[in-house]
Amino acid sequence: MIGTTISHYKILEKLGEGGMGVVYKAQDLKLDRTVALKFLPEHISAGSGELERFIQEAKAAAGLNHPNICTIHGIEESDGKNFIVMEFVDGQTLQEKKSSLSMKQALDVGIQIAEGLAAAHEKGIVHRDIKPENIMIHKDGRVQVMDFGLAKLRGASRLTKEGSTVGTA
Repeated sequence: MIGTTISHYKILEKLGEGGMGVVYKAQDLKLDRTVALKFLPEHISAGSGELERFIQEAKAAAGLNHPNICTIHGIEESDGKNFIVMEFVDGQTLQEKKSSLSMKQALDVGIQIAEGLAAAHEKGIVHRDIKPENIMIHKDGRVQVMDFGLAKLRGASRLTKEGSTVGTA
């Protein structure tokens, strides 16, 4: 996929992959900015619950405007591929950075995560998958919560079966 253009986004490099999608760094050719594109994995069919959850993630995060939550620019579909267009965070995950943090830095990271989650909770959104891999730290130290793929929205229909587990153990 690297080097191809989907819609008006040129795929530059793969950033990561998880259970709910593959994320690429891309160039928005219309607005001339770097973005991140999160695609559903190819094995997930368009009529599945995973697509509903993918769309729910976009809606949940798009309704949030906070410096400690990744900004969602939109959800798009091109050539049968659904993807979320989001802010590109130039930094590292907390997982990658945690061993090099001082106590003061770790406390600052924790406070910023709590502030982002508090803003989500005020909007009736519970993340449900907080882990070091879903926290990005910018080069300037600003922290952002990512990946609302398992988020629970107040008043939304249940996408999780009774008795099932979501998220990372």
